[in-house]
Amino acid sequence: MTEEPLKQPALRVEGVRKSYGQVVAVDGVDLVVAEGEFFTLLGPSGSGKTTLLRLIAGFERPDAGRIELGGRDITSLPPYLRDTNTVFQDYALFPHMSVADNIAYGLRVKGVPKQARVKRVQRALEMVRLTGLGNRRPNQLSGGQRQRVALARAVVNEPEVLLLDEPLGALDLKLRQEMQIELKQIQKEVGITFVYVTHDQEEALTMSDRMAVLANGRIEQVGTPVEVYERPTTEFVAGFIGISNVLLRDGVRFVVRPEKIRMLAEGEQPEPGMVVESGQVEEVIYVGMSSRYLVRLDRGEQLVAVRQNMDAVGDSRRFEGRPVRLAWTPDHTYVLDTGR
Repeated sequence: MTEEPLKQPALRVEGVRKSYGQVVAVDGVDLVVAEGEFFTLLGPSGSGKTTLLRLIAGFERPDAGRIELGGRDITSLPPYLRDTNTVFQDYALFPHMSVADNIAYGLRVKGVPKQARVKRVQRALEMVRLTGLGNRRPNQLSGGQRQRVALARAVVNEPEVLLLDEPLGALDLKLRQEMQIELKQIQKEVGITFVYVTHDQEEALTMSDRMAVLANGRIEQVGTPVEVYERPTTEFVAGFIGISNVLLRDGVRFVVRPEKIRMLAEGEQPEPGMVVESGQVEEVIYVGMSSRYLVRLDRGEQLVAVRQNMDAVGDSRRFEGRPVRLAWTPDHTYVLDTGR
């Protein structure tokens, strides 16, 4: 099956490198982001994702490489000459200004007439579900509302690319999950290219059209959430995103995800073509909707299997210490890139 060609690139990064003394933060990164994409830079602390975002924004200068925005070389341009805006985790709102004035600030700096400013601010407030709150101060808003104001302030300027540096990191889990859905809806509504930085795998999988996984200043893999999760190309990607079982059989290293493993009941026959391995359940971890089974295979490795909790609460504990057979289909495994 041939891949569909990407849309016209909104952002192109070629051979970008950035060091701080002896520490290489970004190591020869190449990246293409299509117009209108929600593109996520995902990685652990120190992977280079925030440094890469700052290079795109113009807050840092690369030691080597080239950055293009809409086909224009912006590598040496200062931030204010780049058609980008940045949303930070700490919101960076002006506490002495009203919500409406915060949103209008960039428009006022650009010299947009007052009447046009008022209309655009009103549209932005409606877009982020804050209609009627324009006269409030930031300290009168919740964390989620302040994040919406920061987003509206960035979007109202209609940048070519919007850069978001872990904007949901300060929110509690439930609000963060709600904002993930809202943020994706807003991005679709405005059609602006988003480049989003996070260390949170769920955020990346939930919101992204495509994502790049970074480690040690390099890109490990680029793809859609399904491609990266279901078909990781390196052991780092397999281990960083979700729970992975990495096995070595006949000289081949491959991944099988816990949810792809079937725990066969006593006397149950596997489907034709399934791989079956025996082991013993060492521990059962109850996590609400499902339970995780830590199984020590007869070959010595430990695997994690997941089952939905369809039985009575706590019933999964009965498997602890028992022998078990695990089965999976070869189609649900993916061979790792042995060259990495």
